Amino acid sequence: MLQVEMSGPLRVLVVDDHEMFSEALALLFERQPGIELLAAVSSGEEAIELCRTEAPSVVLMDVDLPGVDGIEATRRIRELCPGARVVVLTALESHSLIASALAAGACGYVPKTRASEDLLDVVRRAAAGEIVMPDRHLPLVLGELRNGSEPAVVAELALRRLTARETQILRALAAGEATVDIADVLGISPLTVQSHVKSILAKLGVHSKIEAVTMAWRHGLDPASRSA
Repeated sequence: MLQVEMSGPLRVLVVDDHEMFSEALALLFERQPGIELLAAVSSGEEAIELCRTEAPSVVLMDVDLPGVDGIEATRRIRELCPGARVVVLTALESHSLIASALAAGACGYVPKTRASEDLLDVVRRAAAGEIVMPDRHLPLVLGELRNGSEPAVVAELALRRLTARETQILRALAAGEATVDIADVLGISPLTVQSHVKSILAKLGVHSKIEAVTMAWRHGLDPASRSA
């Protein structure tokens, strides 16, 4: 899991044109220690303008907005504030829509039906560098992204699907270790290592260990960090 250094409270920007929903979130965040409500705005234009002068930690972004929609607003906010983590909020469970949001720079998606209290966890996880999304959506969203030729986003999502043990084994492969040596260090059988490798290839959507290692190298998986 990617860890991001934090200093001071998390500054949250809510972007939603449904007044009651927006007010409920604003009240929720205003009561939380360690979280500062930067603003609650009702349009993409307002959010973009605010990000010219402020630096939100996390942006909760509705997709269906008047004027500039949430996807385009996400793209512009990420250009203005590269450190901002944008989580898309929508009532629509459209995999192509979610894929478009991720391609625009969002770090995840949360259905609006989720309890507002759960969004506290979502905000903290997003700020810590996680991709936030219901597990059931990941495979289909990855498929949409592959079809749309978004290799960097696909790779980041795919690598984050790996378990801790799978990540450990991929790091060992990237460091040039053989299956037998990996098995010996981890105290498992070579067949178990091979089973993990098969799962790694399937999750990354590649066909060989070389392709998996290349993806890991290109997208920041450090072979020197091999602890579980």
